[in-house]
Parts: sequence; structure tokens; C-alpha cells
Amino acid sequence: MSKNIQEKIDSFNQSVISNSRINCIVENLSNTALEKLNNFTDSQKLGNLYGKTIGIKDNINIKGVKMSCGSHILNNYSAPYSATVVERIENDGGLIVCTTNMDEFAMGSSTEYSIHGPTKNIFGDDVVAGGSSGGSAVAVASGLVDVALGSDTGGSVRQPASFCGIYGLKPTYGRVSRYGLTAFASSFDQIGIFSKSIEDMVDLYRSISGFDLNDSTSSNISVDNFSYDDDNVQKLKIGLPFNIQNQENINNEVVDYYLSSIDFLKNKGFEIVEFDMESLKYAVSVYYVLSTAEAASNLSRFDGIRYGFSNRKKDFESIYFDTKTEGFGEEVKRRIILGTYVLSSGYYDQFYSKAQKVRKIIKDEIESCFKEVDLLFLPTTPELPYSINEKKGDPLSMYLGDSFTVPMNLSGIPAINVPMGKSKSGLPIGMQFSSNRFNENKLFSICSFLQNHNKVTV
Repeated sequence: MSKNIQEKIDSFNQSVISNSRINCIVENLSNTALEKLNNFTDSQKLGNLYGKTIGIKDNINIKGVKMSCGSHILNNYSAPYSATVVERIENDGGLIVCTTNMDEFAMGSSTEYSIHGPTKNIFGDDVVAGGSSGGSAVAVASGLVDVALGSDTGGSVRQPASFCGIYGLKPTYGRVSRYGLTAFASSFDQIGIFSKSIEDMVDLYRSISGFDLNDSTSSNISVDNFSYDDDNVQKLKIGLPFNIQNQENINNEVVDYYLSSIDFLKNKGFEIVEFDMESLKYAVSVYYVLSTAEAASNLSRFDGIRYGFSNRKKDFESIYFDTKTEGFGEEVKRRIILGTYVLSSGYYDQFYSKAQKVRKIIKDEIESCFKEVDLLFLPTTPELPYSINEKKGDPLSMYLGDSFTVPMNLSGIPAINVPMGKSKSGLPIGMQFSSNRFNENKLFSICSFLQNHNKVTV
């Protein structure tokens, strides 16, 4: 076993203790990682993840490890099998050293809705980390791990990456297997990656991507090798989806940094094409109709009968009611109620069916843009990281924070947060690039260009 890797694990354990206040780690798996390291095969030692420490969001199965999804209803539940991404990481020599905190069942934008307590941003103990994958974002931003996995249903990788000042990738829907990921909204969910460098992100992306027989939605389109060419990247055409100055409820510093970033790209020779994508103003409404409907369906399995927490003090019928009442938190209950409502008789056509039609319009409009450009560029989030408890009682305000991220989930295209600036108070500002389906290498190229030209603030 490499001495450097042993020192890396020892440093991780010391950092977990000294950084316990940030509350990003749920389970410390470093001892298990060392045991597996001692038994690595030659092929694992040659894997491109060998020696890299990795955090896994608490809604992705690791066989024999507790997986709570941040919820009381799954407290003390242990995963009976490992997710495909976990198996691929270990086959490629990666060291899974921890599971990370999250909003309950990935429903939240701040990692405050967790039975493990809120995760704190490294930019201030009173600042949220973003969500729902805030634990993974902070684990990477703080240096506890090299890279981490999260899940992105409506922005849950990109938004916390923006808040924590690191890269956050949502791959194309179907590029990374969802087998072993606890479902929130199945037509939106995608496992994503956090990193401080594009090189680490590409390594992890290549390891976990590709077809999986266990996931009927995974794609068998081949994963191309990534190579960077400074001249070729400047041939990429970049589209602006809308005039940001006409958008409401956007922080002025985010607007200023977005506009200055456009000027930088123009000065570097990139061709900029402006669009006016009217349909995007409906994206948040469509997303919350459809995602809550799917959540209501997916979470019906947590009934107190088969597994997880169960309240069986009364008659059989009350088991369902009492288990869900005590087991689910306020945000999960809110979304289940919303989802049940939009699926109910008399409202299905008015809400759910109409939202599906608008989703198709948004997807078609985005696809038409990629006939003219290679990338779309917009802010990751309209706001700066805010204080803990500032928005916890205001769900609508939190939902509106997803306005720039949900279009990519609605259409299934890949997108990446790039840490490109800081506010006057020193808080991170992230910008977002998206590409057409299965064109992640274009995202890596533009990020590498920005990294090489000192435009990244990691």
C-alpha cells in the first residue's frame, strides 16, 4: 500500500474531527476504504481513480452502509446492494471514504432539511451550503475529499457547487446509471460530480459513465475520450438564452458578473449568439408540478410495512398514516401533498398533463438553439449564498432559486457550474454552461479554457 495514500486517509480522519462543525459527513468509511485498498487487484491499482478519496451522497447505495437519505423514515437503514456508480468507482481504484449530508430525499436547496442537521458553508458558519447535495459540495470545497458524487434533480449539484465555489456537473440524462440511487423524480434524477479541478472531474466522469443493464434509462452511446485543444475550443459558439437584465429577482452582483463574463468571452474571440427563449419563464412551474407528482409516486413505497421506520402501535390502517407523519419532514410532506394534488381526479389535466406539454415545448426550444450554437451560458443561480434559517420558512423563495438550473433537467441536457467570481462580501458566484445531449466534452473544454486563462476562482 502506498504510504502517500495512507497519509491521505489519516489526514482525512483528522480533518473530519477538526471540521466537524461544518457537518458534511454522515458516515466515515475510511477504515473500510483502507481494507479494500489492501486487497486491490493490479487492474484497480492501474485505474484512473487509484488513490483518490471520494464522498458519496447519502441517497446512493453502498452495500452494508447506512443510507438515511437525510430522513427519519430511513434512519438506521443499511443498503442491501451497491449502486452501479459505487461498483465502477471501486473497480477503477477509487477510495470511498464517506457518505455526505443532504436535504431529506434530495428535496431542498440549502441542506437544512436533514435529520443530521444543517451543513455549513466553508464561507461562513451561518451560510448555507446549498442543496440538496450540500454535504458533497462542502466535503470537496473544504478539501476533505478529492471528488464527490451528488444527485441533481433540479439543480442539486450545480447550485451547491455555485454556493461553495467549486465545479459541479449534471451529466446528460441516461449517461450515468441511476441504479442504486434513491428515486425522487425518476425522469429528472441524475447522479452528478463535484470537484476542484476539471482533470479530477473528467477522471470520475469517465469511470462512472456508460450503459448499465440495471438501468433501463441508461444510454449505450459510447463515452468519448476527452482531449483539450486551445485553438479548437475558441471555435465553439456560445448562446445566451435571454436578456438577463429583463429577468426579475436576480442579485445585482450576479448580473454584473454574468455580463462581465460575456465581455471576457467576446474578447477571447468566442462568437456569442443571443436568443429570447420565452418558454424558460415557465420552467420552475413545470418542474415543480412534474417533480412533485413523481415524488408522490416514488415515496409511496415508504409505508412502514416493508422497510425503514414503522409506527405499529395501533391498527393496520393507522400504520401508514402514523409512519409517514412521523417519518417524513416538513418539506417532503409539502411536496408529496403537492404531487398528490396535481395527480388527483379533476386536476390531472389542468396541471400534470399541461405541464408535460410545456416540458416538451421547453425541450424543443432548447434543442433548436443547439442547431446554431455549441453551448448555452447563464448564471447557475440568481442569488448569493444566504444565511441559515433565512429562507427555511419561505419555500417559494427557495423554489425560485432553481430558475436557471431546472431547464436542463426538464430537457435532459448536461450542464456544469463554473466558479468564476466572488461577491463584494467574498461569497462565491458560479456561472453555468450547458451543451447538447452527450456533449459533456464541450463543457470540459470551455472549463479547461477558463482554467488556463485564470478565469476560475477555485
